[in-house]
Amino acid sequence: MKIISINRIIVAAFVLLNTTFLFSCKKETSLSNPNTVSEEQAAAYSEESAQADGSFDDVADLSMTAADEDNTASVGRLNREYHPDFAELRAAIGLCATITVTPNDTTYPKTITIDFGDSCVGLDGKLRGGKIVLHLTGPIRKPGSVLTITFVDFYVNHIHLEGTKIISNLSENGAVKFTVQVVGGKVTFPSGRGYSYESFKYKQQIAGMDTRIVRDDVFKITGWAKIEFNSGVVIKLETIDPLIKKLACPWISDGTLKIQINDRVLKLDYGFPHNGDCDNKALLTWNNGNSQRIILLP
Repeated sequence: MKIISINRIIVAAFVLLNTTFLFSCKKETSLSNPNTVSEEQAAAYSEESAQADGSFDDVADLSMTAADEDNTASVGRLNREYHPDFAELRAAIGLCATITVTPNDTTYPKTITIDFGDSCVGLDGKLRGGKIVLHLTGPIRKPGSVLTITFVDFYVNHIHLEGTKIISNLSENGAVKFTVQVVGGKVTFPSGRGYSYESFKYKQQIAGMDTRIVRDDVFKITGWAKIEFNSGVVIKLETIDPLIKKLACPWISDGTLKIQINDRVLKLDYGFPHNGDCDNKALLTWNNGNSQRIILLP
């Protein structure tokens, strides 16, 4: 089973910022915070944030894929040969990246380095450069194991990512659960614009635990994130009702997210319109529910 990256939630939230400002009256763009956000700025923040959050999402997916393949090659193979082929990882990043494992055996702790060199275009079409470094205290599916992800001059589609991502396996008594934390996160665009990012999420698997089939896995997600742009604009995200992510569905299918931009508070209902069905629609509301708009999720 694989961990699903939750940064898509943040991607959707920032795409919504542009919509909110476009459909609010001009007077509302003057927030009580001195760092007001114009419609043009909101559009830029939305586009850049979506790109950056998608990049963090990409890193998490690649890292967990590598950790899962290491787990498969290691568990139950004590004193046997260790030959992870990283086939699933290669299906995304292609052959231009170099993957090294130290020590190259079934013991832990272990470091997996994915080196993209100066420029590496993956089979997924993404341009990457630099290194992603994974440090595993144990097999990722073993309770208590921790995966720490760091970067060395890493870029994806020309966006520079910094910080540390920590995924901890807290599974116990048959319950499969993880915490996902980002500390010291920073995103810089080629223009020099960017923001700081931190988050703490809880993920618990609520379906698919008893099968080897990955696509029947379902996770419940709660937590928060805080983003501060270089301009001083601060955005806070927090789950109101747990978000439900089915691995078989590209989108969050249920739950409610609160989005706070300075003084402005919005709510995003992922259950709209069919309460749990797999679709790309969500309902954004603001002004105490008096204003609303159907959103198509990315």
